[in-house]
This record gives sequence, structure tokens and C-alpha cells, in this order.
Amino acid sequence: MDYSHFISEHSKARNPSSIRALMPYMNRKDIISLGAGQPNPATFPFAAMTITLKNGDVMEMDPELFQRCLSYDATAGLQQLQDWLKELQRIEHHPSVEYDLAIGSGSQDLLTKGLEMMINPGDVVLVEDPAYTGALAFLDSQDCKVVGTKTDDGGMIPEAFEDLLKNWADDSPRPKVLYCHPTAGNPTGISISEDRKRSIYAICQKYNIMILEDDAYYYLQFGNKRIPSYFSMDVDGRVLRCDSMSKILSSGLRLGWVTGPKVLIERMNMHTMVTNLQPSGIPQLMTYELLNKWGHEGFLNHVGEVSRFYEQKRDLFVASLDKYMKGRAEWVVPNAGMFVWLKLLNGITDSFDLVMNKALKKRVVAIPGDAFMPMGNKTPYIRVSYSNVNKEDMDEALRRLAEVIDEEAK
Repeated sequence: MDYSHFISEHSKARNPSSIRALMPYMNRKDIISLGAGQPNPATFPFAAMTITLKNGDVMEMDPELFQRCLSYDATAGLQQLQDWLKELQRIEHHPSVEYDLAIGSGSQDLLTKGLEMMINPGDVVLVEDPAYTGALAFLDSQDCKVVGTKTDDGGMIPEAFEDLLKNWADDSPRPKVLYCHPTAGNPTGISISEDRKRSIYAICQKYNIMILEDDAYYYLQFGNKRIPSYFSMDVDGRVLRCDSMSKILSSGLRLGWVTGPKVLIERMNMHTMVTNLQPSGIPQLMTYELLNKWGHEGFLNHVGEVSRFYEQKRDLFVASLDKYMKGRAEWVVPNAGMFVWLKLLNGITDSFDLVMNKALKKRVVAIPGDAFMPMGNKTPYIRVSYSNVNKEDMDEALRRLAEVIDEEAK
């Protein structure tokens, strides 16, 4: 593929930092460095680090790696962690294309860099409708036009997607990138089926569109078999995939990784060189030591336990929805993730005031649906989450919300 077609002029203008380019040599024992202005670790007050796991196991950080991670290091992340994650991608997704990988400060850091890399002034970016509000907020800061693609109870609709592209106006720039959230979509909770993904991928081939696959909830799929990723289907090198440890290890670690064509990963690394320099060393070391202790099989066992935890939460929440929301809202039961997308009934067409004012007065919080609308239009939808509430609080929160809906409908 000709990746120059997808890389913005702003991104093309970035050149590698000569100092950052030398980072791989700084920790080699056979080289004496008079280069980058590294602070001397002897001045750092930290001597060692141990982590206690919930099962009682105590992990002592490798002393040499610990000292290394206290200092500046590689732009793309700790090499040992990169290698572990590259092998995970091979085991989980069985990619048929060559790929590279970089680590970032959460997948939000990476997906915004990926989007910025592909946007020239006036470009069109395709998103699902509704779409993740964090991506929409970033795109709102860019000189681009956001166009939503239709969705239904199964997620993005391939036929509507193709109709949109087939009937594209000649006087408007053709889109080059589709941003999507295919698993446990935020806000809808919906996961796109394998058949739909294959159809959407084929359409992107036909119209030469890159797919930015934001898949933070991939490992929170319920059941024994995960829906294959776009990355696993990629035969052209047209998928840039973002993963995250936030939902499966810790959101405070701020650790994500991006996988895709080497040319694009290099461009994103150049962005990192001139902004935050590198992902934070200590969270990378904590993550690597744990993953190295577990091995890939242990990691996959862990995410299985996490997904079962949220599946049980989902079941309890759906029971509460059946108890309090029937006749007041419609919803699709999610098969992954943390969210339910409620369509309010009884003539309610705009959820904003109901959520932001009336529900708050009854001491219940939800997210109004307009936050996820690409055009910011009014909507009867709200996003609710079951991830951090117990059964008693689920019932009470939905009872209060039902009162608000009934009062609004009068």
C-alpha cells in the first residue's frame, strides 16, 4: 500500500529527533555515551521496588530494569514489554501481514496520535453513529469534517456504509480513515459480528480506507470465544489497532499499545518524540514483570476471569433493568464490556436535561446520549454502566431513574 496517501502533511513534516534516535544505544554495555543529557541515576532516591499482588505473591522488580526505567528510554517503549506484546498479538490475532508495535500512555494517547497522523485540513473522518466521546472531542479540535455511519442493534451497518461511500458527493474530499470501536462499543455496548466486520473490511478495501480499530474492551467479551478483530482479517496492512491495559490490569497504569504497518508506527513514534518523549517507565516495568510472571497463558486466564466478572455484573444489571425500565426504555443486552445504551420512551426525545438536571436532583448519574452523537444532535438515548455498582445500588439507581422518566412523561 502507498501509505503516503494516508499520512497528513503535518505528520510528514516531522523528522526523527537525533537524540531520541540514539536512545537504543544508551543502555548498551559496550558503548560509552557522551550523548543525551541523562540525569545520573545515583541522584535518584529510589533503590528498589516490590509489588504485592492480591493473591499474596510478591514481585521484586529486576534491579537493572528498575534503574533503567527510572531514566529516559526508548520512544516506542520498554523493549522487553514490546516483545511480549508482539507475541501476544501473534497468539491472539494470527496476523497475516507484517506489523510493528509501540507502547503509549493509554490507548487514548495512541488513537489521537493515529488520527492526527491521517488528517489534513478539510479531510473527512468516518465514525460510527454514535461514537466514543473521547474520540469525538479530539476530532472536534481538528480541522476536519466528521461523518457518522449508520448503526443498528448489531453495530455498524455494512450496506449503509457502502451506500454512503458509493453516493459520496464529488465536491467533497473522499474519506481516508474509518475510526471504529467494534467490541462493546462505547456507548452502545454492542459488538460487531465477524460477518459484518468482514463486509466492512471489504468495503474499506474497495474504497481504499484505513481502519483505526479502537478495541479497548476486546478482552471483555463474554463467553468462551472472542469475535475476531479487524487486525486478524487484515491482508493489506490497512488496520491500525489500539489495545489497552486499562480495563484488564489498571486504568491508572495509563498503558496501551498500537499495532499496525511499520511506516505508520514510525510516524506515530515521531509524534511521541516531540510531545511526551516516551511512555512512563515504571508502569511499563510493573506491567512487564507481571506479564512475564504469568506468561501468555496466564494473561489469557486472567482476562477470562475479568470478563466473567463483568458478565455477572451484566446479568444482575439486566435483571434490574427488567424490573424498573420495561415500558420506560428499550435496550440491547450487551455481550461484552460495561455499558447499556438505553433509548428512553414515553415521548422523550432529548435526554440532556433529564440526565443533567432532573436525575442529578434524585442523586443518580448517567451520561446523556448527545455526548456520543457525531453531529451533537438531540437524542432520547442515555448511557448507563454496571461496572462499579452492586446489586442493591443498581436497583436503587434505576428506581430513581424510573421516577424521573415518569415525571418527564407527564
